Amino acid sequence: MSRIRIPQPRPSEITPEDVWLSRRRWLGQAAAMGMLAGAGPAALAARGPDDSLPDLKGRPSPSYSLMEKPSAWDDITGYNNFYEFGTDKEDPRRHAGRMVTEPWTVEVGGEVLKPRTFDIDELRRLAPMEERVYRLRCVEAWSMVIPWVGYPLAELLRQVQPTGNARFITFETALQPEVMPGVKRGILDWPYVEALRMDEAMHPLTLLVFGVYGKVLPNQNGAPLRLAVPWKYGFKSAKSIVRIRCVEEQPYSSWMIAAPSEYGFYANVNPDVRHPRWSQATERRIGDSLFAPRVKTRMFNGYGELVAPLYAGMDLARNF
Repeated sequence: MSRIRIPQPRPSEITPEDVWLSRRRWLGQAAAMGMLAGAGPAALAARGPDDSLPDLKGRPSPSYSLMEKPSAWDDITGYNNFYEFGTDKEDPRRHAGRMVTEPWTVEVGGEVLKPRTFDIDELRRLAPMEERVYRLRCVEAWSMVIPWVGYPLAELLRQVQPTGNARFITFETALQPEVMPGVKRGILDWPYVEALRMDEAMHPLTLLVFGVYGKVLPNQNGAPLRLAVPWKYGFKSAKSIVRIRCVEEQPYSSWMIAAPSEYGFYANVNPDVRHPRWSQATERRIGDSLFAPRVKTRMFNGYGELVAPLYAGMDLARNF
């Protein structure tokens, strides 16, 4: 694939954090203790999830879950990067309701022995759902804690049996220009494409996500299914996936093509690798007071014990 240069978003198009008004509702100590005792994270929201969304429960997954208070429902669903719907963080909630998510199919092919197209209901039944509380860290130096519902991507890949030539995997997301005002702008080469190395895709932390807070995903959060790759910056967790391909050569993802000096293939959270326009050494938790101190960014977003062996011997500044 050639490196087509797509115009980059101007700094003025990125909403500064300091103009976003805090709406987080603080969670009480009793609720936090309830989580430690095994209560589901959905019970911790000060304002509950949208009752109009169908329930989607998962069994708790303590081995892969953070023991931290999840961010509030309003923050998770109201402050998003989803450029198909606009560059403002509130654009996805404003516009994504018109996206068609039923019927929905996902084509899985490429270097696999058993290529197949799955209906979304088939995918939901493919493996037992788990509830995992993950930290999300975005490249713009903000973070949340989110209770996702899904199962490891590896469960889906085992169904199609990648061949020995399958070294990478690509994810293509939905393109519905009639309801996606953001695609009319030349920010990216649509449809959005992301990619992982095969061992990253097969890692048990890499989650195929169908829900959040015990509900099916809202459209603005990537309905009806998305990825969650918690040790990487948020743009690697593709939303509203329609096509998955196993490939032999390392692909170029959308942000790599648009801004190769800012977005690399790996995109591992790394406080020591500065973004060209801002530091990654600290972050702000969305929902905290604007006067709250920033916190230090953790290598691999705090998941280093589980994922650092994937990158043994690599120069993580060059392979950013």
